[in-house]
Order: sequence, then structure tokens, then C-alpha cells
Amino acid sequence: MDKIIHPFRELFAQLGLPSDVASITKFIQVHSPLPGHIALPDADFWTPAQADFLRETLQEDAEWANQVDQLSEALRAN
Repeated sequence: MDKIIHPFRELFAQLGLPSDVASITKFIQVHSPLPGHIALPDADFWTPAQADFLRETLQEDAEWANQVDQLSEALRAN
């Protein structure tokens, strides 16, 4: 079965965050850089539900996994 490919902005909507370009840019700026030793779901800026979603997505290699990886890279790049 093919995986569904979601645009990056839809991950923010899935997490209950504003998903317009300006809001995504601001979120990444505010929360960067995320140290390499902290797993994305363990960052202190997530709600418990958001952290659970991210953790489960990565563990199950679910349909959002590519976008979660992209977010992790974006947070570590700045």
C-alpha cells in the first residue's frame, strides 16, 4: 500500500498549531536550535498529546513520519 504524502503545513494542523507559512516559520525560529541529544517528541514545548503523536508516528513509521523527520531537521538546522 502506498503512503499518503502530506504537505509539511498539514503536520502543524495535525498537531493543533497554526499552519500558515508565517506561523510555521516563527515556530521553528522560536524553538530552534533543538539540541541533537533531545529526541523531537521529548522537547519541552510539546503538549503531552503532541508528544505522544510524534512518538507514535516515528515508532510506527506512520504516514506522517516524513513530515515529522522534516520538522526535526528544521528545528536542528537553525
